[in-house]
Amino acid sequence: MLHLRLITPPDTTDAVVRLIEKTVGTTHLVVLPGAARNPAGDVVMCDVAREAGDELIGGLRALELDRTGSIAVENIDLSLSKRADKAEDEAPGEGADAVLWEQLADATHEESTLSVTYVAFLAVATMLAACGVMLDNAILIVGAMAVGPEFGPLAGISTALVRKAPHLVWRSLWALLAGFAAAMVLTAGFSWLLDAFGLFQRSMVEAARPNTAFIWKPDSMSFVVAFLAGIAGTLSLTSAKSGALIGVAISVTTVPAAANAAVALSYRDYSQTWGSTWQLLANLGGIVLAGTLTLLVQKWFWTRQRERAAQLP
Repeated sequence: MLHLRLITPPDTTDAVVRLIEKTVGTTHLVVLPGAARNPAGDVVMCDVAREAGDELIGGLRALELDRTGSIAVENIDLSLSKRADKAEDEAPGEGADAVLWEQLADATHEESTLSVTYVAFLAVATMLAACGVMLDNAILIVGAMAVGPEFGPLAGISTALVRKAPHLVWRSLWALLAGFAAAMVLTAGFSWLLDAFGLFQRSMVEAARPNTAFIWKPDSMSFVVAFLAGIAGTLSLTSAKSGALIGVAISVTTVPAAANAAVALSYRDYSQTWGSTWQLLANLGGIVLAGTLTLLVQKWFWTRQRERAAQLP
């Protein structure tokens, strides 16, 4: 269940209440006339089944409540109420499968911001991966994958494409490309510094490295794995049961590929640089394609669910 707290102008309250009452899957409606002070207006609260939440939020935005008042949404971890159970039963579909598009857009917008923190996380992850590839240490590679924050902009691109928001596509793409460029430059400098201290050596780059050689040797399976990871990652963001994102992070070689490209370039090993770059592009492309297709399927599925529910007596 979701809990909505709304601040409505007095002349809009009746329309808001009517919308809530006619939306299947709502309950626990509370109206507090004149309770709001900033902005001034009425306070309306209700609970809604997650699977009906996107429809209700869309209706509230159509009333321009996001401009004239306020719409706040939070998850209810526990609700002991027969009315809540009845509301969830009446709402079409399953709550775990429901997509809250506004929540998804807000989450990906925040994660797709080219901030100092984002670049710092990506740079640290790339440096960790550089240590992993030079030492041929798979544990360090996995740790670097888990630290990397690059899935946020990738999900932001997919979400913006489905919502047909070109400016958000470019915003996420800029965060992704600029973030990786900055991280790779910093990692190249990190590599030169460790080489000066004798901790990195050219022989490490030229070694066979059986545990990490796959990073600069992309093949068809690189794209397949990235595609599957993109599906899982998107589902983890849109589902109420999202516990798979960390597994997605450690299943694709975006950060390690960027790290190996930076280190190889610092030693002028252009073969590994190009191989790692293609690995990086294959992973990024596979995740974006899978995320976009997954969101399109989910959008189509929920449109069908609403159409079927509307046809019921």
